[in-house]
Amino acid sequence: MKWNKKHIFLIVLLPVQILLIKLASKNPEFIERYYSNGVYPYISSFLRFFLGWIPFSVGDLLLVFGIFSLFRFLYLLIRTRFKNLVPKLIHSGAVVSVFYFLFYFLWGLNYYRAPLAKALNYKNQNYTTVQLQNVTETIIEKLNNIQYALTKNDTLKVANPYSQKDMYAIAIEGYKNLSNDFPQLNYEYPSVKSSLISFLQTYNHTSGYLNPLTGEAQVNDKIPKTSYPTTTCHEMAHQIGFAAENEANFIGFLAANYNDDPYFKYASYRMAFGYCISELRKRDANLYKKLWERANYGIVKDFKESYDFWQRYKNPFEPIIKKGYNAYLKANNQDKGIKSYNYVVDLLICYFETEAKELDAS
Repeated sequence: MKWNKKHIFLIVLLPVQILLIKLASKNPEFIERYYSNGVYPYISSFLRFFLGWIPFSVGDLLLVFGIFSLFRFLYLLIRTRFKNLVPKLIHSGAVVSVFYFLFYFLWGLNYYRAPLAKALNYKNQNYTTVQLQNVTETIIEKLNNIQYALTKNDTLKVANPYSQKDMYAIAIEGYKNLSNDFPQLNYEYPSVKSSLISFLQTYNHTSGYLNPLTGEAQVNDKIPKTSYPTTTCHEMAHQIGFAAENEANFIGFLAANYNDDPYFKYASYRMAFGYCISELRKRDANLYKKLWERANYGIVKDFKESYDFWQRYKNPFEPIIKKGYNAYLKANNQDKGIKSYNYVVDLLICYFETEAKELDAS
């Protein structure tokens, strides 16, 4: 393999790109104005419009091709006994440089935008256990009511009757309703698809992902249906430019909650309850048990079935994959890594407290 000047040029560009990303990350207002609310909406709309009509996931095919190419490269490297090693490494570095640019230009800069709480006028707070308890009790009441409305029996588990494709279409309606109160959360040109590698996603315990190169939202179609609406809405939140996991969780909750469909509303309160009760467990085990006892038994059955589902797919590789994903999140402005998902509780408390104040005022 001959030396390639273009490859060397791309290698030189890589540290320059890294430096520019570091500088941009120090100015979230700049990213918010010129990228997240500037060029990115045009990029994302184009990708979804261009690929959304294709019935299968182009992003999954690219991912599989990328993994295959990596293993093929390593195999050939060993087979040729590392012949022409330096030119091959330069070629690989050039590929990494191109991917790095595409990742941040097409989506990744959203990791460094201004916090969603600021756009919603929510004040950052160190919430108390009392606040957490009050909000959790509110959520339990709402969750119990909608579970009973759907089943007419507080001991029955909610059975979501929709197909995955049905839920992708219904999710769009929730975003339409949401945009009336939150224009910045408007969603157009749907591109949500069942992942072609759902089986593998289940084994690495992921419910879905956004492919930054294609703008497609891939949902693991093997996961329990009662959580499917919020997972779908979560991935759609990534599509409209909210990269932080806690923010995508919160927008996923809102979009499902604003939906007129009762199964989506159930999923929204179910998700909110799951995160809040989990956080309460860390603070007060006795209070955690008492609040669980207030939940209808049908809800308890639902959570148990979901837990049992994921337990069936535990494997030795899962911790390794989690460590890799944890490192990825930390490298992209999420200091808490995987724990960043749990920080949705801050936003949920602000939301429910604001809602309560508005009700009192009216």
